[in-house]
Amino acid sequence: MKVEVLTTPGCSNCNILEKMLDDLGVRYDLIDVTKNPEYLEKYPIFTAPGLVIDEKLEFTGIPKKEKLEKMFH
Repeated sequence: MKVEVLTTPGCSNCNILEKMLDDLGVRYDLIDVTKNPEYLEKYPIFTAPGLVIDEKLEFTGIPKKEKLEKMFH
C-alpha cells in the first residue's frame, strides 16, 4: 500500500494527519504540493492535507480517526 500526504507549508492540519498516521504505524510520503504542482493536476484538492492511498485521493482535510483505523487495519 502506497500512502502519500499532500501538504502545504505551515499546514497545521497536515501535522495532525501525520500524527494520526504515525500513531497507527502507517508509513507515508509527504508531498509538498507547492513544490510538486503536478500533484494538484492529478489530485485537485482545495484544502490540505490530502490523503492519497494507492494513487486514489481518499480524503481532504482531517479524516475521523475511526475511518483511518478501518482503512489501515
